[in-house]
Amino acid sequence: MEAYSCRRSMSGLESLPSYLLIHEILVRLDLPALCSLSCVSSCLRSAASQVINILPSLDISEVSADVHTVNRILSRSRSFQTLTLNCLRLDEFIVDGLLGPHILELNLIRGASLSPGVIFSVARKCPNLRALVVEMTEIDSHIELTGSLLFLLISCPNLESLCIKIRGIKGCHSVLGGSVGFSPKNLKCLKMKPILCSEALDTVKGLSSTSVDFSGKFCPPSSTSTLQKLSLLLDIISDELVLAIATKLPHLVELDLEDMPISKPLISHDLTDMGLQSLASCWCLKSLSLARSRQKCPVSFRRVSDMGIFLLSEGCRGLESIRLYGFCKVSDAGFTSILQSCQSLKKFEIRNAALLSDLAFHDLTEAPCSLSELRLRSCNLITSESMKKLACYSSLELLDLGGCWSIADPGIPSISSLCRLTTLDLAGADITDTSLSALGQGTSPIKSLSLRGCKRVTDRGISHLLQSGGIINSTLSSLDLGSMPGISDLAISTLGVSCVGITELCIRSCFYVTDSSIEALSKRGSPPLRKLDLYNCSGLSRASLECFRKPSFGGLWWLGVGATLLSNSGSEFSEMCGGVRPWLTFCTYGCEMGCHDGWQFHQRAPQSLHQELGLQAR
Repeated sequence: MEAYSCRRSMSGLESLPSYLLIHEILVRLDLPALCSLSCVSSCLRSAASQVINILPSLDISEVSADVHTVNRILSRSRSFQTLTLNCLRLDEFIVDGLLGPHILELNLIRGASLSPGVIFSVARKCPNLRALVVEMTEIDSHIELTGSLLFLLISCPNLESLCIKIRGIKGCHSVLGGSVGFSPKNLKCLKMKPILCSEALDTVKGLSSTSVDFSGKFCPPSSTSTLQKLSLLLDIISDELVLAIATKLPHLVELDLEDMPISKPLISHDLTDMGLQSLASCWCLKSLSLARSRQKCPVSFRRVSDMGIFLLSEGCRGLESIRLYGFCKVSDAGFTSILQSCQSLKKFEIRNAALLSDLAFHDLTEAPCSLSELRLRSCNLITSESMKKLACYSSLELLDLGGCWSIADPGIPSISSLCRLTTLDLAGADITDTSLSALGQGTSPIKSLSLRGCKRVTDRGISHLLQSGGIINSTLSSLDLGSMPGISDLAISTLGVSCVGITELCIRSCFYVTDSSIEALSKRGSPPLRKLDLYNCSGLSRASLECFRKPSFGGLWWLGVGATLLSNSGSEFSEMCGGVRPWLTFCTYGCEMGCHDGWQFHQRAPQSLHQELGLQAR
């Protein structure tokens, strides 16, 4: 019956006038949806092909397509001006063949096999480029990168946005050298990760003193820069750097500074209240992010107090987004001053704030109610009492409480009443099945829900969540049940029956999930699962491989099987999927869904997994 209904709906599409079908309906679909639709009939295949020909932008970022698939897609269209490409399975020679002067915006993400040479290719083939994003892994030659960047900045005089990210570097080495000191006069957005603080200081000074015009000649020095967005990953955030930014870049709209110290910073080189106060002169500032990563050393901003945050909030009342990580000396008074002073605040994110408690949200009558995103991660003094105060934030669309282990059942009913909430993260919360019953009966149209590490939730809780008469069973599309010992095959079976809209599922480190769960998921109807994370599910056997045989899991884009018996099944998986599922990425590295992190280590395996699996179309 389901197949009959699908054929009838497709037949209805084919009966529409071609102009209406192409320009009003199909043009609104993403690329994977177009490719899936083209398999239904010759009529829809022809229409989808025409849509690809007229698309102004192509986004192939959700899937790591192989060489053959990318070439087939791009050979049909040269009209696009924006190209976003997942390069996990592509190298710079393949990317070089896709470039041309028609490209104005280029995003090359997850370039596990890219080198600085790709930047040289972009500069040579895309002279009209306005925006460039390149993500690479650790490089061998910083001299080559500096030379490529210099050539890019001289060859692309219209460049307005430049983002270079290098992942997997040990320590915090510079990716810049002195190249960005000579920048196009139109540069408005600069993102460099990582860069040494000393070289960032030289770069900031260079941005406001020297530029390059279209002929490659240096322009006369100017007192200020037109840069509006700056994002840097540093070895240390210092007062000197922040003061230089506030002085030399007065037109900044967005400032994002993150550091990753490898040891305890010297007192004379750390960020203090004085540095924060200097940002008050950036009267255009709308978005501010100051973060200290604890990845390499467990340190915080110990010289920033409530007074620094108070002076910042008084001077930057126009802030719409603020993100603060690692401010261990700032208390409720400092954070409350932000909520009460910044009347246009829409995004508020705090992480690793040891002194942030419920008192910060005790009296919100004077605070603006325009917040749409609230993230309070790893703030262990936040309890359910704060959740009860959030009911006044009726505009809240995203609530992230990951790592706040003091959140318990009493606060969940307040959350479930937020009528615009679409994303909820309760990872590590001390909730039980009772909380999931409240969410299941609530009115929140939640699309993405994370319960990772909620150890007191069981199969019964998942049943309450999806079968309590609320709307979440029809809105939920992404669910994270990782590291939950109370989850077994029964919960996965409930998902297959009651949550028809789910397309992303994480059940990593769920030890009581067996082959029966994979079989149940393989029988789901439309829409199909796009991403499935089975990392460290020790209850799976090699027999579950048969569940992935076509046509089961027909829409799967990404499959994570690291630390399972399936991770050594590359040849068998290749026999079943090689050539018929060129979209599929079979990941054994323990990455989060979609390889959003950890992709930089893919190329370091003894043998390329993607070559081993032979997933390129034949």
